[in-house]
Amino acid sequence: MPTPPSFAGRVLTWFDQHGRKDLPWQHDTSPYRVWVSEIMLQQTQVRTVIPYFARFMQRFPDVQALAAAPIDEVLHLWTGLGYYARARNLHRAAQQVCSEHAGNFPRDLEGLQSLPGIGRSTAGAILAIAFAQRASILDGNVKRVLARYHAVAGWPGQTAVHRQLWDFAEQHTPQQRVADYTQAMMDLGATLCTRSRPRCAECPLQESCSAHAQGREGEFPGKKPRKVLPVRSTVFLILRDRQGHVLLQQRPASGIWGGLWCFPELDSVEAAAPWCRDRLGREPSATLPGPPFRHTFSHYHLDIQPLHVQLALQPEAVMEASDRLWYNVQKPLEIGLAAPVARLLASL
Repeated sequence: MPTPPSFAGRVLTWFDQHGRKDLPWQHDTSPYRVWVSEIMLQQTQVRTVIPYFARFMQRFPDVQALAAAPIDEVLHLWTGLGYYARARNLHRAAQQVCSEHAGNFPRDLEGLQSLPGIGRSTAGAILAIAFAQRASILDGNVKRVLARYHAVAGWPGQTAVHRQLWDFAEQHTPQQRVADYTQAMMDLGATLCTRSRPRCAECPLQESCSAHAQGREGEFPGKKPRKVLPVRSTVFLILRDRQGHVLLQQRPASGIWGGLWCFPELDSVEAAAPWCRDRLGREPSATLPGPPFRHTFSHYHLDIQPLHVQLALQPEAVMEASDRLWYNVQKPLEIGLAAPVARLLASL
């Protein structure tokens, strides 16, 4: 009696027939391109990443170009992709690769994980895809496939569950064709073993999938415990001078929107006039509240009240500080902007 195909064998056979093989980062699997694509794909869908990846590669074709670029330019190209710590870590890691590794990426898990922003799964993807080394990955898609296949109970964010999924990932990773297998597992989770409405009838693993056998696909992986997000509020002070330029301030390097350029923020609309007097030595000549809206982060909601303020003030009067600038909406600078700030500027 013939031996049934292994887990990896079934996944690879499916990949050969149905897997995605024409994604931009698959054309040249250098460690640099694999690394950038893996970071961009964290918590972000492929179709969203594709245009960002193309622009990023055009401007920063190699790790040396990224390392030499100003952080503002890196953040500018990242604007709208979210989770900006990823961009800051990319920049820092590129500089570290150039300064400590002569521009060459480490070829081992420990070396790769010593770089900012690279965890075990990203390091595994780089080793498998770029260096054809046997290394496992455990991104969100792979967690879902393995949790259903083995009916692993519990939320993957729990230490014991996470460890168990890593054990299964290591167990199934083949010795051969590890690059194809890595891409295949990501594709399987992204296209068939999806969060809702998994297409089990088309899955190469369905005959031995524990969750499918029990009719419990929707129960795996376990859901993250629900938490009510707190709500915070702020006022975006949209200050314009007589030429229509808008005042922006750069946020601190760490924290929410770290290093990005934003409008000055106030606790209330009433604080606008005192702020203008104290910071600019001028009274507002006109104020107009805009429509409020909500921006949601992973751990809280931010209710934003835009406040348009007109000033009779020349830009030079506030150009003393390096963390402030007057932004010309007609000739936009290549700087990193927080997503709601970019939207508001585009509407002016």
